[in-house]
Amino acid sequence: MPSLLSICFTALLFLQINGHYSSTHDALNGDQRLHVSSVGSFKIALFADLHYGENAWTDWGPVQDVNSDRVMSTDLDIEKPDFVVYLGDVITANNLPIQNASLYWDKATSPTRERGLPFSTVFGNHDDAPFEWPSDWFSPSGLPEIRCPPDILRRDGGCVFRGTIRTQLMVGEINRDPLSRSRAGPSGLWPSVSNYVLRVESMGRRAGSVVAFLYFLDSGGGTYPR
Repeated sequence: MPSLLSICFTALLFLQINGHYSSTHDALNGDQRLHVSSVGSFKIALFADLHYGENAWTDWGPVQDVNSDRVMSTDLDIEKPDFVVYLGDVITANNLPIQNASLYWDKATSPTRERGLPFSTVFGNHDDAPFEWPSDWFSPSGLPEIRCPPDILRRDGGCVFRGTIRTQLMVGEINRDPLSRSRAGPSGLWPSVSNYVLRVESMGRRAGSVVAFLYFLDSGGGTYPR
């Protein structure tokens, strides 16, 4: 289930606001603010439900990730947005048999990062869901019997393990990438991860004036309550 950004978006959408956005210049110079001037356009690209890593052990799964790379790259090159938002279920963590899901997270955001575009993310229920062993990895008859390793949880007749949790994904993204505008959220709010607000400010004679607020709301799920 995807998360929400101010209002619900269910597919890829390009939002345009009057004003010129100087995002790449600001990002390269360490300015984390979003700026709009009195001329030009401010365009936001939204990508939702990418599900990188889904069915990672099959031929089908990795092909879908390659297709997503191609679609995002094409859209970004044609539309030339100034800011990109990833709206939940960026990865399918419950299909990733590895502890470090940030490898797939970085892959999903790579088309944006390669173009020097600032971006933000918000989580969905699949982004940090525990990995679940697929039933088709075992024989229908139950032979051999499913035996979970000592450090693995047993749930609903199967084995699961918790991989990279929300806070680790968010902190890792913020610390690794100067293009990220994601925030951890207010400490007084639980769960606070990927619940935050970004301001879009004007430039020129009205520099610093807020022209828009972007609200990021985490719908929960995965390791968090919905």
